[in-house]
Amino acid sequence: MSKSLWGKYFFVLMLALVLVLAACGGDDDTSEEGDDPETDQEETDEGEDDGEDADSEEGTEEEDDADVETNEDGEELYDIEDFDTVVSNDGEPMDGGELTYGLVTDTPFEGTLNFNFYSGTYDADILQWLDEGFLSMDDNYTYTQDGAATFDVDEENSTITFTINDDVYYHDGEQVTAEDWVYAYEVIGHPDYTGVRYGTAGFTLIEGMEEYHAGEADEISGIEIHDDLSFTIDYERLTPSLLTGGIWTYSMPKHIFEGMEIAEMAESPEVRETPVGFGPYKVDSIVPGESVSLSKHEDYWQGEPNLDSLTLQVVNPNVVVQSLENGEVDLVTSFPTDQYPDNADMEGVEFLGNIDMAYTYIGFKLGDWDEEAGEVNYQGEDMKMGDVELRRAMWHAVDNDAVAENFYHGLRWSGSTLIPPSHPAYHDESIEAPGYDVDEANRILDEAGYEDTNGDGNRETPDGEELTINFASMSGGDTAEPIANYYMQAWGEVGLNVELVDGRLLEFNSFYDRVGQSGEDDPDIDIYQGAWGVGSDVDPTGLYGRGQLFNFPRYASEENDALLEDGLSDEAFDQEYRQEVYSEWQELMVEEIPVFPTLYRAILYPANERVTNYDINVHSGGTEYDLYEIGVTEESQ
Repeated sequence: MSKSLWGKYFFVLMLALVLVLAACGGDDDTSEEGDDPETDQEETDEGEDDGEDADSEEGTEEEDDADVETNEDGEELYDIEDFDTVVSNDGEPMDGGELTYGLVTDTPFEGTLNFNFYSGTYDADILQWLDEGFLSMDDNYTYTQDGAATFDVDEENSTITFTINDDVYYHDGEQVTAEDWVYAYEVIGHPDYTGVRYGTAGFTLIEGMEEYHAGEADEISGIEIHDDLSFTIDYERLTPSLLTGGIWTYSMPKHIFEGMEIAEMAESPEVRETPVGFGPYKVDSIVPGESVSLSKHEDYWQGEPNLDSLTLQVVNPNVVVQSLENGEVDLVTSFPTDQYPDNADMEGVEFLGNIDMAYTYIGFKLGDWDEEAGEVNYQGEDMKMGDVELRRAMWHAVDNDAVAENFYHGLRWSGSTLIPPSHPAYHDESIEAPGYDVDEANRILDEAGYEDTNGDGNRETPDGEELTINFASMSGGDTAEPIANYYMQAWGEVGLNVELVDGRLLEFNSFYDRVGQSGEDDPDIDIYQGAWGVGSDVDPTGLYGRGQLFNFPRYASEENDALLEDGLSDEAFDQEYRQEVYSEWQELMVEEIPVFPTLYRAILYPANERVTNYDINVHSGGTEYDLYEIGVTEESQ
């Protein structure tokens, strides 16, 4: 089927399956008026110029239309390069300002409000306002000396010494000390720790950490506290990742948690109800799963915040447009890109945007998690999805370009490798990944022995057994259901019977628990559609390493182990060498296909026009403003 014909078939199918696209500014509206301010200005000028004849005007309009890219339904496509990253309002913040920040989700936030224990993205969105890391970053994601602490690297002895500024205070008035920072390492490294932070090189390379983690030592021998504000970490070796996000930079207020059982900390009131940090805002009250009320931390180390108070509240994706339009929220965690075309000219709101440090993907379950060994139990070809040719055919069967253009209007685009373009020095565009090719998908399946032996339209396994592939996908927003349905239909077009687990989409927390975040892999799940936010450091070990809980496909191989290790080697301090290593790793993932990327994505941040000093890059380098500087210039919209 040609791509053009597929585009028409695609939308007929989607509209027949679900009607949600018409709701809340869906993709059905083909109006382009006002989407391009430059085009609007040109048309206005033409209308006022009586000296031009009609033929000239018509030719100019046609040329303008030709400059606007559209999808197969005639809707305008957008380019993330056209968006600013800082609000245009440069007014002086008013005194006593209040702001509401929307957490865009259709599920309650989990409420694990401590950086050492949280795992959900919405908890991180809350935490950024009340706590922060000690070290700042530049626009290359490298630590600088401009944060709440400075550091000194001794390459010869593989040590790093940290010194906390003497004006850093917790919300309860206690000074932040070296013991608080070290205590975070002691908690995360402890055998009874229940969170997901342990396992990366930033912990395991510390001298004595493995013995401490195994319960063979009472303290971490490689950490030495010098005085109230300074300490040194002795590493087995330094790696290039350490200074690009690999150091754990968050504290754990020892005066609050000392004496508490580590296994009980994550569920304690001190984490769930009365969290304390040293960020610009302090918690006043929490409505579990719904909202958090905060007020300014007047003793914040960078200076008094501009806002008096801040409210963080859950906003369903289906009503985020209305919430922005009527001024119920001033900022949001993200904006559904499928809703942007119908709301690009929203009154009183300015849209900022950037390439997201994330990608969506289809994952294949290739094993399970060995809790005792603390690593992946890769079972390969013993699993239903263990045949790489089956996985390759499923990649060929889906048209991610059509999904990107028709659902996201160019604000997402087809993915190729597992290092996204948010890391341009390492994303290898030259790698040839399987593209949309139904004929190739059918050929691969035929040659691999997946044939329809009983005439029911579905392929059986090479052993002649019925093949039903159970697919887990998350709920959320207008596009979640139609896209899941599209993937299942696309696989059905090549004879693969794919069905939703439980016959429905899964809510966020349940989804990740069942795919493996809980440490138990649901055997009912064969494949899943997930999304990964990648860290500032390019090292993919945290998601695909043998010892990583977040390695949800449960993939492992000696070659993967070796490449991930090479990316952290002494030689990898040379950027060209490291680029070569990660290019080989990306190529390996395209060959092995434990997962395949579906879409890279832009991320959009609408901001009420009364908001000033807001920079969306605040936690990813290159920022003009920090969170404490955000203010408002009017009381309301």
